Amino acid sequence: MLLTGAEIIMECLLEQKVDTVFGYPGGAMLNIYDALYQYGGKLRHIETSHEQNAAHAADGYARATGKTGVCIATSGPGATNLVTGIATAYMDSIPMVAITGNVNLGLLGLDSFQEVDITGITMPVTKHNFIVKDVSQLADTLRKAFRIAQEGRKGPVLVDIPKDITAQKCEFTPLAQLPEPEPEHFPSDQSFERAMELIRKSERPFLYTGGGVIASEASEELAALAERLDAPVASSLMSQGAFDQSSPRYMGMLGMHGTKTAALGVKHCDLFIAVGTRFSDRVTCNADLFGTHFPIIQIDIDPAEFDKNVHVDVRLRGDAKQILSHLLEIAPQMDHADWMRDVESWNLNYPLMQRPAPDGVTPQEVLGTLGRLTDSEAILTTEVGQHQMWAAQFYTFRHPRQFLTSGGLGTMGFGLGAAMGAQLARPDKRVINIAGDGSFHMNCSELSTLSKYNIPVIELIFNNTVLGMVRQWQKLFYENRFSQTDLEKKTDYEMLARAFGVKALTIREQADIEPVLKEALATDGPVLINCLINKDINVLPMVPAGASVEDPILTM
Repeated sequence: MLLTGAEIIMECLLEQKVDTVFGYPGGAMLNIYDALYQYGGKLRHIETSHEQNAAHAADGYARATGKTGVCIATSGPGATNLVTGIATAYMDSIPMVAITGNVNLGLLGLDSFQEVDITGITMPVTKHNFIVKDVSQLADTLRKAFRIAQEGRKGPVLVDIPKDITAQKCEFTPLAQLPEPEPEHFPSDQSFERAMELIRKSERPFLYTGGGVIASEASEELAALAERLDAPVASSLMSQGAFDQSSPRYMGMLGMHGTKTAALGVKHCDLFIAVGTRFSDRVTCNADLFGTHFPIIQIDIDPAEFDKNVHVDVRLRGDAKQILSHLLEIAPQMDHADWMRDVESWNLNYPLMQRPAPDGVTPQEVLGTLGRLTDSEAILTTEVGQHQMWAAQFYTFRHPRQFLTSGGLGTMGFGLGAAMGAQLARPDKRVINIAGDGSFHMNCSELSTLSKYNIPVIELIFNNTVLGMVRQWQKLFYENRFSQTDLEKKTDYEMLARAFGVKALTIREQADIEPVLKEALATDGPVLINCLINKDINVLPMVPAGASVEDPILTM
């Protein structure tokens, strides 16, 4: 059938089972938005207040479902406003397709109005990107973009489309069905034999999970392997919920703000099995001191991650789900009762604990109550800072895709857009964005989007009037010189929320916590909760810069 380029885009999105796109219109996108109008009954478009949040919403949609998120933006500033969101998805290996408009082919390279080389700009933060200069190549390019986003190590792909390409007509042939993905690389028998030698010899194995466990849908296999090896499990920030955190095997998060139990586990283990993780500096802390007394087995789909940050002894390259399944076939049932008793003792002796605040509430009290009221079934998104770490520490995540956060790039302003995408993707779940007042001011205009579409996200702000994480470092390492971290903004949060059409509630003291959270959870629409906390509540434990991950400080 003969279709315009814009109509081909719509048909390709439907082929890929896309039901929601996030974006913002503009001149170079007029043909695409006209096609969206015609396809309105088949494709839902959510217009955000800023293109960056369209990218974050597509990212949140992808993290909550495993599907490829889609965002669209016009040329020039519209396209560049997507870049931070694309980079966020790239750092965390999230499948996304970003579609940008551009000026007509004849105007490219002439510094035309609202023209930028968006493929050149995004080359370092995409798996691949394309500019389509022939309408006959448009459908195949879009299909390739979706395939690349999902194959291997997942990530974002950008497709830039000049305006006249969207107006030109071309014969379009629908796909009868999507092609089967190419089989992933699978390790050799010799690699598995070397891994099993280490596993059989080990008396104190340590299982460590990264975001790749969630990306490969390998949580069930991970839990089964922990039982088979009789091993404890720790997680990265990106793999919260990949392992049921109510399990006695769970040691907590490992890294700069990880638990003392996980740190002791690293200190005393004799085998470290890492699944789907890149050994970031926030996990290893001082990489030169990491893994000096135990062998490491690393399971990862990306060969570039082997030996990149730490040396590993056995490399099992491939899809985590397939590799864990094979290990379950060949590994004997192990018994490490003494080791598990050590872990149980550490969990009892070193619980995560915040001292009650004399003049208000603690994040632990709020998040603990939230976990109880939601039966640990909610989806939490976060901004970046102290509140992000508190969410990871004090909410008990029992399933994958419950905790959506910017781990690699650390993007303040990520959470509210991600929460919108997650809530639209998972209307069966309650979605709560955990924010700090600093991050909130970066995306608060999206409250208008929540209100416009009646998206029932709860925006929970831990309001301490400071940039808490940066201030914490200033307290520890800069002799309390709080340069530009005392915000002291005069924002009336409740009035602002109501101006956007969002219900507003406040938590000032302990007696407010449960009734306010219950009211918010019972509300059929968006809610903002302004939770006042003391600015001197810190994130602990903490590993100082340059120190070993085995020796976190517990008080300050």
